[in-house]
Amino acid sequence: MKLLNILVLLFTIFAAAILSSCSSSKDGRVDIVDAKIVTAIDEKLMPMKVTDTFPAGTTKICCWIKWKNARINTQIISKWHYVTDDVHIDNYIFTIPKKEGMGSVTLTIPPGKNLPVGLYRVDLLVGKRLLESLTFRVE
Repeated sequence: MKLLNILVLLFTIFAAAILSSCSSSKDGRVDIVDAKIVTAIDEKLMPMKVTDTFPAGTTKICCWIKWKNARINTQIISKWHYVTDDVHIDNYIFTIPKKEGMGSVTLTIPPGKNLPVGLYRVDLLVGKRLLESLTFRVE
């Protein structure tokens, strides 16, 4: 009887570990070490000018991120939002290529258009879990 109890306990622990592994791989895993709104990224993937204010007529905004402890192929969703008029702009999915590193997602407006003056937000999520939220303004 003791052996049966031990086997049931081991099976329960093993099953819980498998379920935990499956559910976390669905959402992925990553720790954001740093995130900034910047004007551009250089050839080494480093942020150029960190700012939270852009001039009227701006057509491109970059969100730079640095991560660690990532499960490779975790997808980070960047949700861009025009807060002033409560308008969802776009979503972009960034797939983490390695355990540790940096990269960026860029909001680019089509030629002949600019970002309207006002307050904006970009949310970085894995699944429904919010990792970081950054705001910036176009004046």
